[in-house]
Formats: sequence, C-alpha cells, structure tokens
Amino acid sequence: MTDALHVLIVDDEPRIRTMLRRYLAEEGLKVSEAGDGSALRAVLQQEQIDIVLLDLVMPGEDGLSLARDIRRQSDVPIIMVTGKGDLIDRVVGLEAGADDYIAKPFHLREVLARIRTVSRRARVRPADPPVAPDAQAPKGETLEFEGWILDLPRRELRAPDGSTVPLTTAEFELLRAFLQHPNRVLSREQLMDLAKGREWAAYDRTVDTQVMRLRKKVEADHANPTLIKTVRGAGYLFAAQVRPV
Repeated sequence: MTDALHVLIVDDEPRIRTMLRRYLAEEGLKVSEAGDGSALRAVLQQEQIDIVLLDLVMPGEDGLSLARDIRRQSDVPIIMVTGKGDLIDRVVGLEAGADDYIAKPFHLREVLARIRTVSRRARVRPADPPVAPDAQAPKGETLEFEGWILDLPRRELRAPDGSTVPLTTAEFELLRAFLQHPNRVLSREQLMDLAKGREWAAYDRTVDTQVMRLRKKVEADHANPTLIKTVRGAGYLFAAQVRPV
C-alpha cells in the first residue's frame, strides 16, 4: 500500500532488525534497515522515512549522537530503543531529540503501538495557536522575580543570596519563556515553541522533565511549588511578579 508508514530500524544487531522488520511488515508497515550511522544517512537520503526506531547503544556512533545529527537536519520522529532501565538514559535521549523511548526487552505489540502513537502526534500538530506578544510582558535584559535575577545577555541566574545558580541551555530557555509570559497558562506545546523546543522534540514528558529540574533550582520546596504551578489538563503557569531591573 502506497500510504503505509515507512519505518527505519537502526540497530547493530541483525537478529533484532530481522525480528522487528518481519513483525512490522506483517502489520502493514514499510520497513527499511540500517546497522550503523553511515547506513542510516544513506537511507534517509534515498527514502522518505516517516519514523526512525533508533538503538541507543551501538559501536562507533551511538544513538545519542545519531539522534542529534538527525534532528539538525530533519523533524522525522525518533523512538529511542535502550537496553538500560536508568531514567537518566531516557531523559538524555529525549533531550537529544527523540520523541519517545522503548526499553529492552520489549514486546513487539508495544513497539507497534508506540510507532503509531508517535506518528499520530507528528501528523496532528500543532493544536495550540502561537503565543502572541503581551503588551504587559516584562521587557529588558535583566528580569527579577521573588529576589531572583535572570541576566539574559549573560544567560546567568542569581539567587536572592547573590550566588550564581548554573542552568543548562534547556533550563535557561524555559525559565526565560516563563518570565516573559508570567501569570498565564502555557501549554507544553507553547512552552516548546517559546523555549526553542524543537531541540526537545514534540514530546510532553520532555517538558515535564525540564520543569521538574527547574523547580529544584528555583523553588523553596520543589515538591510543593509556588512559582511554577501545574494547571491540570492545560500546562504550566509562572505565578510570580516579574519586573525588569
């Protein structure tokens, strides 16, 4: 069928590629294979791929570096496959540009379900309108909230006691998005757009992970946040007065 979803399986183990290819083909999907980064790039240049199933641990170029490379050139959805159960590996994979992850050992039906779910997300975006500029939004190169100072040119956050709090690029962009749109509900999709979230990919849990990390740095009690509030079913709200200084 000409409109069949085209999946590219990237794994250095031929046995796993064969198992996945046979099952997915039986389910009506078009399947290509690659055993390393060179083969992956060749397929992407020659074929129209709808989704990439990418193993995390491979000799030579690993899944993380390949995911970053793909994301620099394409928005094709990526599902990371990892044999490790550590949450850190999953989060790093998502930050590298993956849209979802599957842990080995996996059930073939789960793989198919994840592929279809991620594909639907990619086709049905975006639901939210872009966030329009707010005339009341604080403007300036240095923004203050609750005694905290965010220096935009220096990309530096200072705590009320004057100490510098290190931020990752994703944390800085997320905090800037909150401070420039305070006291309004922002969906995950809007936050990804405002925080240059293409690097995070269109995946809800990536935003949630970054919010959790940011809360640990700016909240007095990150388990009971008063600044970055969750609005159930809608997104997040930065509940503080923000002013330029």
